[in-house]
Amino acid sequence: MAAKEPGKLPYPKSVGFIVTNEFCERFSYYGIRTVLSLYLRDKLGYSDDSATVIYHVFVMFAYFFPLIGAMIADGWLGRFRTIFYLSLVYAAGSVLLSVTAMPPLNLPPLGFTILALLLIAFGTGGIKPCVSAFGGDQFKLPEQAKYLGYFFSLFYFSINAGSLISTFLTPILRADVKCFGENSCYSLAFGVPGILMCISIIFFVAGKRLYIIKNPSGNILGKVSTCISHAIMTSCKSKQKREHWLDHADDKYDKSLIEDIKSLLRVLVLFLPLPVFWALFDQQGSRWTFQADRMEQDIGSWTLKADQMQVINPFLILVFIPLFEVAIYPFMTYCKLIKKPLHKMIWGGTLAACAFITSGIVELNLLPTYGTPVANGLAQLRVYNGHNCNFTLNIYNPHDNTTLNATVGPLGVYEKLDIVADQLIEMPYTLQGSDNSCENITFNGNFHMLEKTANSYFINEDNVYSFIDNNNKPIDGVRVRFLSNVITSTTISLHDSKKNRTKLSMTTDDTSQKSIEKGKYDVIINDIVLIKDFKFMAGAVYTINVLEENNGNYMTNAITITPPNSVHILWLIPQYVLLTMGEVMFSVTGLEFSFTQAPASMKSVLTSVWLLTVAFGNLIVVFIVEGNFLDAQWKEFFLFAGLMLLDMFVFMLMAFRYKYVELKSSEENLAVEEIKLPDKKPSLPPTENN
Repeated sequence: MAAKEPGKLPYPKSVGFIVTNEFCERFSYYGIRTVLSLYLRDKLGYSDDSATVIYHVFVMFAYFFPLIGAMIADGWLGRFRTIFYLSLVYAAGSVLLSVTAMPPLNLPPLGFTILALLLIAFGTGGIKPCVSAFGGDQFKLPEQAKYLGYFFSLFYFSINAGSLISTFLTPILRADVKCFGENSCYSLAFGVPGILMCISIIFFVAGKRLYIIKNPSGNILGKVSTCISHAIMTSCKSKQKREHWLDHADDKYDKSLIEDIKSLLRVLVLFLPLPVFWALFDQQGSRWTFQADRMEQDIGSWTLKADQMQVINPFLILVFIPLFEVAIYPFMTYCKLIKKPLHKMIWGGTLAACAFITSGIVELNLLPTYGTPVANGLAQLRVYNGHNCNFTLNIYNPHDNTTLNATVGPLGVYEKLDIVADQLIEMPYTLQGSDNSCENITFNGNFHMLEKTANSYFINEDNVYSFIDNNNKPIDGVRVRFLSNVITSTTISLHDSKKNRTKLSMTTDDTSQKSIEKGKYDVIINDIVLIKDFKFMAGAVYTINVLEENNGNYMTNAITITPPNSVHILWLIPQYVLLTMGEVMFSVTGLEFSFTQAPASMKSVLTSVWLLTVAFGNLIVVFIVEGNFLDAQWKEFFLFAGLMLLDMFVFMLMAFRYKYVELKSSEENLAVEEIKLPDKKPSLPPTENN
């Protein structure tokens, strides 16, 4: 029987199971990551800073564990078993996260969430360097080199398809589905990715009989580490001068390995500035999501949710990769803006810095919509008037021994939002009615001003009672509080007349703050419409004063405590465009450069270190946020932009000194590893950093 001609071997059917597995796994990872920061803040009660830290620690571990996964696969279990076992860990973490988000189960939310995130990070990180490599194992080279290139294109498509769909879908599951009596459904938003992760395992195992399963090839990362350690120790002890310090390891290690490590180190030196780029890039899921949450999100009748903005990145990636190859790179080359591959990376980092300058400018325009947040060393005072008359307010401030005089208007509010307070300060006050209907009403007492608190007081018929305001911007809706000065307790409600549906109903004795959906509602009490079609705008906090007069008539006044979102979310598009352009120039070029400059035997090591730069980038974010030395978000954005520009200046000096070499590996077999984006050459794998 005649042998089949090279290149005529059938396409491996097992590849379909691997690609489907990758699609489901990426859907799961990005789906969880998309809504995670909002879940940490709005359901678990973390501040913006704390939620940002936990989010980036999670991402950091997801890109640190590939080192462990590569060592397990290469030195112990092999790729198939490593993917299978760690996928089970991954699925367990996903299910645990979804179950923890179900209020009826009443599981300890903080501890179980952290445990679930650790399991997910270990699972996704551990299988990251194995899946594409396992796919490459299914091809016979060089006969199927062309098929291998097709596989990487399909593999890359599955990565971005999973990312794109889940980034768009999970915010809808989070915000538009109501479950367990709440206006959001995080358990479903986490549960669907968890189900997809379980499906990925089923598909992966279903193809086992078709797989080519290779035995562990040996831990090359371990060999590199021990060789370098031995060389350092020997060079410290030896007085003999060698051409290169690594040559001191030739008493124990092959010269070919030593030469490959030398070549590897020449490339890895250029990796040192790379983490700063990933520090900026991964803030799409934290700081930029929180920024989008404070903006107007309506586009006609459709709402673009804050966490849905992250879908712009994978969408633009698919658009920009061919655009850069066909038009932008040729134009920049013609203008002599790029001559070497590293020049593209310099431009990419600069574009990332421009993206954060843009986000800083947007943040400055958002400041007027934030109201006045509570701050360290200060206390806020609001005095609401429940009467249809003026009250004269006198406050003695023992901090500076001064007396403050003011007038609180009918059904109005007096605000003093910058009172100096160290933990607690008591301020004696007098309230005196000044009109005919209130001239006999006088109240005396002390305002108890807690530091970093919005302290509020309501002038009722018989007394002045206190409560704590929450003037932080709400997510995906509005917060409203009713303060009622009525003769008889009754029911007050918000009614959507267009849909003939009551959105909120409560007694006038209930003064707690309520969350509602944005929209136009009638304010109704005892079947009397007090306010017709009042527009409750997203991001706003309202207090509505209600008064029942002696004749049975009602009066009301709506007070805006926190302004609504007014800057539109589409103003974020320029910064996403700039950052994605920077990613294409920085990430794709960086990996192409690295793979052409490093020996083939070091590809797995290179992949692990490349992913490690992403981990260190997220660690930079954690350090800066935890440092808490900036008092405004716009300052932090500009700080990151400055760091990126400084980083690119250092990288530029390194790039101009680098001597490009044509390297040939001491080994013929090219290791196939998962990284970020696809290269046009079949011998180079797609890459994945997100």
